[in-house]
Amino acid sequence: MPSIDREIIQLYDRFTHGGMDRRAFMEHLTRLAGSAGAAAAMLPLLQNDYARAETVKPDDLRLVSGDVAVPGSEAGLKGYLVAAKGEAKRPALVMIHENRGLNPHIRDMTRRAALAGYLTLGIDALSPEGGTPADEDKARDVIGKLSPEDAAKRIAAAVRFLAGHPQSTGKVGAMGFCWGGGQVNRIACIEPTLGAGIAYYGSQVPAERVSSIRAALMLHYAGKDDRINAGIPAYKSALEQAGKTFELHVYAGVDHAFNNDTNAARYNAPAATLAWQRSLDFLERHLGKPPAVG
Repeated sequence: MPSIDREIIQLYDRFTHGGMDRRAFMEHLTRLAGSAGAAAAMLPLLQNDYARAETVKPDDLRLVSGDVAVPGSEAGLKGYLVAAKGEAKRPALVMIHENRGLNPHIRDMTRRAALAGYLTLGIDALSPEGGTPADEDKARDVIGKLSPEDAAKRIAAAVRFLAGHPQSTGKVGAMGFCWGGGQVNRIACIEPTLGAGIAYYGSQVPAERVSSIRAALMLHYAGKDDRINAGIPAYKSALEQAGKTFELHVYAGVDHAFNNDTNAARYNAPAATLAWQRSLDFLERHLGKPPAVG
């Protein structure tokens, strides 16, 4: 992949997190790239390419999957439930999307976790609003209007749903990315059923909320992610002072969204591989070892 200037990656990060609309983004990108043609050529490298989002095929014969309704919350809450074939009870996991909703990449992450042995629900936090739009800009707009606390209550219902699911051992974790990573931190404050939370480059909760956390936490951060990393010191200090169980890892030299292998500009394979293995080890320690997948 051609090298992309750091200022351009920061510009895209600002755009994807609501700092400007698409027109303003393209104007800035054109200026930085040097021409409209250069900007147009660079755009596919910055955007997610969902043709890459089938690390595990949707029809993988080892898995059973489908969209399900999630009771215990607002009408219309749904998710993408994936489990290994067979009757074995498994620890469960809620997979929480970025601010683009339940897109093909997060569905693929849901299947990856299921292949690792977990009964996994890719939650669509936008389903009460009609579901994740195919257009990423529209998805970001809808999420931008959704109260983070209301979203956390929706996702907490998914944790309880999995805890009582007949294929579940009753042990439930949550894993989230970007917006979803921030939701992991919020859910840990309000849902006592949550046993383990893994937040990838997610915003932190205020220090005064930390005392209510019961779940063990694993926090993954990107070394170049100044926006999110500004909140690390206060959060780390509050977790330590409250005696909470947590692990914190900062991956040097990588960008926000380093785990997203559909994004050529920001994906970092070594960091993503290490973070994924650490995550699986963490889940096994706190939720129990899942049965093998045939």
